[in-house]
Amino acid sequence: MADNDIPMENGANGAGENSEMEGVPFMIGAQYIKDFSFENPRGVETLSAINENPDVSVDVSTNARAIGEEGMFEVLLFIRAEATVDDSPVFIVELTYGGVVQVGSIPEEEIKPVVLIEGPRHLFPFARSIVSNAVRDGGFPPLLINPIDFGTLYVEQHVDSDGSDI
Repeated sequence: MADNDIPMENGANGAGENSEMEGVPFMIGAQYIKDFSFENPRGVETLSAINENPDVSVDVSTNARAIGEEGMFEVLLFIRAEATVDDSPVFIVELTYGGVVQVGSIPEEEIKPVVLIEGPRHLFPFARSIVSNAVRDGGFPPLLINPIDFGTLYVEQHVDSDGSDI
């Protein structure tokens, strides 16, 4: 064995076989498209008639619910984007992107903000890519959604209301 080789006795990730969720406060176990829709209501006339940039509005919201065993949650990220020209729709894309997250050694009062801030923050780049590719594949320039401050979104959506199931 060369001097710079590192033995892999504890597995490829360097963790011992007995380490489960111990010490890991947050982990994403799965990601998936729960619901998805792309609409081009005017069809080919939209593609040939656009001479100006459409007005695009993007709405994002989050939610979560406890599932299965303790510490497991389904986190949902909802993205809806609508492009219009002269108040006429050009395209509408809606995505509900989900993930299963597991929280470990986190105090009880911090679970809700961790799940509803960190969960969507980790899911967002994948959801953003799906939306961008769908818009591009629909015949339009890709829609690049700006980064989102999920901490602020959490405060706006969940602090004064109890819109989540956790």
